[in-house]
Amino acid sequence: MSRTKAVDFTQPFIESGLVILSPIKKHITNSWAFLQPFTLGMWCVTGLSFLVVGVVIWILEHRINNDFRGSPRQQIITIVWFSFSTLFFAHRENTMSTLGRGVLLIWLFVVLIIQSSYTASLTSILTVQQLDTSIRGLDDLKNSDYPIGFQVGSFVEEYMIKELNISQSRLKALGSPEEYAENLKLGPKKGGVMAIVDERPYVELFLSTYCKIAVAGSDFTSGGWGFAFPRDSPLQIDLSTAILTLSENGELQRIHDKWLKTGDCSTDNAEFVDSNQLRLESFMGLFLICGAACVLALLIYLGITIRQYLRHEQPGPAISVDAGSSTSKRSLRKFISFADDKQPPPKKKRAMSLSRSSMPTMPMSNRPGADIDVES
Repeated sequence: MSRTKAVDFTQPFIESGLVILSPIKKHITNSWAFLQPFTLGMWCVTGLSFLVVGVVIWILEHRINNDFRGSPRQQIITIVWFSFSTLFFAHRENTMSTLGRGVLLIWLFVVLIIQSSYTASLTSILTVQQLDTSIRGLDDLKNSDYPIGFQVGSFVEEYMIKELNISQSRLKALGSPEEYAENLKLGPKKGGVMAIVDERPYVELFLSTYCKIAVAGSDFTSGGWGFAFPRDSPLQIDLSTAILTLSENGELQRIHDKWLKTGDCSTDNAEFVDSNQLRLESFMGLFLICGAACVLALLIYLGITIRQYLRHEQPGPAISVDAGSSTSKRSLRKFISFADDKQPPPKKKRAMSLSRSSMPTMPMSNRPGADIDVES
């Protein structure tokens, strides 16, 4: 170049290859993307709710429903299976009690809302957050017909015309970072540009402020920025030595990271993904309604069970004060044993009583042996 004949340049203190700027929305490539629709708190509360509802249904159905009886191991498996099978509405166990059916009805409504919200959020994350343009690198830039932006007064215009054979009619001069952001936001169909070609230092400075925009592809030129001095100037050697020293001890990279860092954009992208996540606050009302229904059902069930127990147990003799403690423990064990026993459905008892009352009775005169006189 003609400048090297007039001045001497120091060692480059920063890379300055040409890069392509393209508007993007964050693209999910994580293998665990299916977990992102819910926050950690939402996942924990949802999983705990499945187990709590399963335990409540088991308590309400245990005495009258054979599907919820069996060995302790079998009952634990039933609770876990019944709890999580409601997610797919595939539970096989029937509920017989009115309280159990009421709790299950409310819980299935909650599951329906959570399932629909999860599906919508996951679909949004996997389909909406894609690249806005088809630019992936230099080849896509050359083969397209959309406008391309560049910095006013930069050598990029001449380079793209002469080296890349891009028509000048496709090039659009932009004079400020605000114009960069506005034209990328508008896009080629609304008077903006498809991409912007500029030197990496300018791009890194731009990306430290404007987010949801990223470099497409890799640098397609190599070079660097250095300080210019008159020919044969001793300062050129001294400054080149200082730059090399800073590069070797890592100070040059620390200066670069301090002034051209893109950490703010990374934070913004993270917030962009988090905005699509479903938080616990959005479903707190549903969980409170379901929790209140479970507590109310348990209180009603406990009152009914205590009343049945008091009717079942005969009042015993007077108990002395010394024997009160042991008697209380014994009564508690009896109550737990009573609550664990199988209780036949009330409808069966009523059916048996009705069948007995409907049987015809035979008159005395028609009975065998009614006319036989017994001689003393």
